[in-house]
Amino acid sequence: MKEGIEGAARLLGAARRAAALTGAGVSAESGVPTFRGEGGLWRRYRAEDLATPGAYARDPELVWEWYRHRRRLVAACEPNAAHLALARLERLLPSFTLITQNVDGLHARAGSRDPVELHGNLFRARCESDGETRTADGSEGDGIPRCRAGHPMRPDVVWFGEMLPEEALRRAHDAAVAADLFLVVGTSALVHPAATLPVLAQQSGARLVEINPEETGLSGYADISLRGKAAEILPALVELAFPEAREGGEG
Repeated sequence: MKEGIEGAARLLGAARRAAALTGAGVSAESGVPTFRGEGGLWRRYRAEDLATPGAYARDPELVWEWYRHRRRLVAACEPNAAHLALARLERLLPSFTLITQNVDGLHARAGSRDPVELHGNLFRARCESDGETRTADGSEGDGIPRCRAGHPMRPDVVWFGEMLPEEALRRAHDAAVAADLFLVVGTSALVHPAATLPVLAQQSGARLVEINPEETGLSGYADISLRGKAAEILPALVELAFPEAREGGEG
């Protein structure tokens, strides 16, 4: 492991255009529960039966009740050391793009300025009629929120059967193609089209570093695979790559 981290640190320290793809493993280390949730009402429903356009069309109030439940659970969680290390990389590297499959907003709370949220954000609502978006902290009242024009709003997340947002996918694609180093953190790299980004980056000339407790379908492609928790490995990796930049000292 020591040799792997040192090799990854050399790649990170030499990178000029880096990108990172994060998944549920990063959020799990903050105690974020799975989207199925636990307890009470939600034991009678599968996420796949609620996180769909059809479910929203049938019973929007039920879907909103579930999303408010999820918001309350996530709002009680805090960014972990992996989130903070990735936010530091944004300040330390000449060019760094953070791409996430997570909808919990923890990257932004950790200080990442403009993460590419491939699957949306749990704390936003979107009007399908006029595109208006609104943020919420999870403490808003019951019922279906409405935009300024009075139209109903839906959770601004990607549901099963929906396409990813075009702008987010374009930004992620461009970052993967331009990267000379691509980090894959806390994801099994099985969900498409996000799973194609690391391979695309490598095909475009990037070195590929994977951080995950277990082997994944991507491990065979990675230049370096680091086994362990992201909240332990990423801070150590950043410290090794940038020994002169201690926390709070990079301006």
